[in-house]
Formats: sequence, structure tokens, C-alpha cells
Amino acid sequence: MQEKALAFITKNKDQPFFMYYASPLPHLPLQVPKKGVEEYKKVFGKEEPYLGNQSYFPNRNPKATYAAMITYLDNQVGEIVTHLKEKGIYENTVIFFSSDNGPTYLGGVDFNYFESSKPFTNGFGRTKGFLYEGGIRVPLIVSWPNHIEPGSKSNHISAFYDLMPTLCDIAGTSAPEAIDGISFKSTLLNKKQKQHDFLYWEFPAYQGQQAVRMGKWKGIRKNIFKGNMKIELYNLGTDLEELNDVSK
Repeated sequence: MQEKALAFITKNKDQPFFMYYASPLPHLPLQVPKKGVEEYKKVFGKEEPYLGNQSYFPNRNPKATYAAMITYLDNQVGEIVTHLKEKGIYENTVIFFSSDNGPTYLGGVDFNYFESSKPFTNGFGRTKGFLYEGGIRVPLIVSWPNHIEPGSKSNHISAFYDLMPTLCDIAGTSAPEAIDGISFKSTLLNKKQKQHDFLYWEFPAYQGQQAVRMGKWKGIRKNIFKGNMKIELYNLGTDLEELNDVSK
């Protein structure tokens, strides 16, 4: 995938292009080139091996392997940036880096050791596959030389359905009509930004889930297929870990 990505950039360097790179790293199973694991074995020392399950095979050094997988992804992103610079187009390229969901809770990953969900609640039911903050709130890093101030941060609340209109806005074309997304190009340029009235999620897995966010308030409904209609309500301004249900 990395070789294809670099070749794609080379092929299209003289014209506008869009590249979507959906890296499987650091997705399970735990696997990475041996060299990276050897380096982290020196850091972690002797480990309790992961014995595997029906979905993922065993691993002798799970912590070292997981750390090496993240470093491997980091190095690949670095290669892409270097390649853009070598081709003379880095200054005219926007890079978005994000994750499609929160961290996993299985497959040999020691999520407590790595504090994978910090500052949110860790573990099954609270991370990947679920609509609590640990499952849906993910980092988004954007690089756009001469447009975005390096090191700047934003508190703008957005969701993945905002990415397409944002990319269309940057490219100077129109987004499709009747979509939920709102371009956050203005946020990237530190200008006045149109806000969502609310954000909404639904996920059929794990017995059906819904969530809605309005300002500091977050409502969650789970186990819908079991007949549950109760809504949990959390004030994210004071309860980021969603531990105090104030729905009453």
C-alpha cells in the first residue's frame, strides 16, 4: 500500500489530485516487520505472551509489537511527507490524518497500559464499536503550509460527514446537496465557522445504539434491539468520561 501511495503521488504530481490512504495500521492482528519488534523488546523486556483467540493469532511480545505497529505507521506518514517535499508539492498539499474509531479492547492489545482512550473511559463497551466518547471521539491532525498556523488548535465540534464538504470547499467545487456535513475550512483558516445544531450517530452492532450531541450535552441510547428506549444523558463539560448519568 505504501509503495502504491508513493507511486500515485509521483504519477499525479503535476496536476491536482486526491489520495485516500486507509492504512490498516495499527489494526489487529498484531503483526509488524521483525526489526521494529526487536527494538521495542529492549524497552518492554520480558512480556506475558498473547495466546490468541478465534479471530487473532498468538503473539509472543504483544506490547512490543503494538508499539512497533504505531511507529511503523508514523514512519510511513513521514515517508509520504518527505516524498511530497522531494516532488516539490508539499507546500501546496493539504494532509488530513485521523482514525475511523476509538481503540480496540481485544486481540492482545493492553489498552490500559497504553492508555489508549485517555482521557475517556477504557475497555469493552466504552471504546471501538460503541458510541461513548472513547469510541467516537478521535484525533484529527491537519497540515496545510502557509494556511494553517503550526501548533494551532481548535475546539470546533465536527464529525466525519464534514470531511467531504470540507475537501470540496478546499478544492473549489460544490458538495452534493442534502447532506449532513458542514465544511470546516473556515476553522482551518481561523475564520468564523458555521456550527452544527447537533451531531448524530447510530450503529446497529452490539444490540443497536444511537447518540446525539448538542453543545455540552450528550445523549446515548443502547441495547435498542432488546427493547431499551431509556436515554442516558451526560454533561461533557463536567463529565468527559460519561460516568454520571443525569437523565433523571
